Amino acid sequence: MTAPIISFRGATKVFPGRRRGGEVRAVDGVTLDVHAGEIFGVIGYSGAGKSTLVRLINALEPTTAGSVVVDGTDLTGLSEARLRPVRAGIGMIFQQFNLLSSRTVAGNVAYPLEVAGWSRARRAERVRELLDFVGIGDKADVYPSKLSGGQKQRVGIARALATNPKILLADEATSALDPETTADVLALLRRVNRELGITVVVITHEMDAVRSICHRVAVMEHGKVVELGDAYQVFSAPRHPVTRRFVASALKDRPSPAVLARLRARHPGRIVTVRVDEVAGSSTHLTHVLREHGVDGTIVYGGITEVAERPFGSLTVELVGSPDAVDAALTGLRAVTDVVDHGTAADPRDDASAVVPVPGPVEGSDR
Repeated sequence: MTAPIISFRGATKVFPGRRRGGEVRAVDGVTLDVHAGEIFGVIGYSGAGKSTLVRLINALEPTTAGSVVVDGTDLTGLSEARLRPVRAGIGMIFQQFNLLSSRTVAGNVAYPLEVAGWSRARRAERVRELLDFVGIGDKADVYPSKLSGGQKQRVGIARALATNPKILLADEATSALDPETTADVLALLRRVNRELGITVVVITHEMDAVRSICHRVAVMEHGKVVELGDAYQVFSAPRHPVTRRFVASALKDRPSPAVLARLRARHPGRIVTVRVDEVAGSSTHLTHVLREHGVDGTIVYGGITEVAERPFGSLTVELVGSPDAVDAALTGLRAVTDVVDHGTAADPRDDASAVVPVPGPVEGSDR
């Protein structure tokens, strides 16, 4: 197996506080690897330490303890002169775009090439190539003030790709964009990864971004990595409470208590929520089990989406049949997937604890 392109080993960053003893451990003993060619997500709420973590990758912040190795180079204690070639292999895009207002779109993309000493002819050719790639070839002579947010971020991506980096860091790159533009920018980052082979590290507080493009994800809280794994696994079986909050905010596929009360009032049958994924269960299996036991099922709530380009979600169904037949159908469903039995209006229940995975060792966890 090839060495990781980014490797954290006990990486810690401590900022001094204003008062004695009030230091802030923004990153606290993080150990994880980012593999070459993947899209790796780092997610956490405000103050979790994710933006500081990304600044350790390009040594904009030095580690207080531990190490960060990027493309084979240990950044610990390196001088600015020795950090320059490492940073040359890292592109970065930002939430607020950070474009130069006095330069045109082409001028913004050309700027890092000027710094790198490229000739005028080579710069012009590379700028044209990049603007076509990100879909704004007709905006070369336009100034940033005339661009939409999505267009500005495309300029930022083109600029970050100018010097052919191996790594692209996207720090909250879609947070200032509307949902449709966010989807377009995420699709562009996926193209960057697939077509150019660039490793992408996505720093975000939006689980939708992770769901859409990431192969693996690290969840941070209070400077620690509390969950780490394949994006699909993290979505389908979140272990840590903060991860469950993120997943719930992204999927919105399960009824809230208020919605559940309305469903029970409108539907006299047994209300159950069934998890649907490509491994443990599917809507086809649901239909087969209900038919086998002579139970009628009507979908009353739910949603199926894609996580890492694989289906995942849940369906809430009203089951109508004899109590014994419904119980037998639930037993059949539980043999392959997670089921929450919400009962009926006359006999409400909620065994939601049944779908919570049993806590166990978490890959890369600091807890």
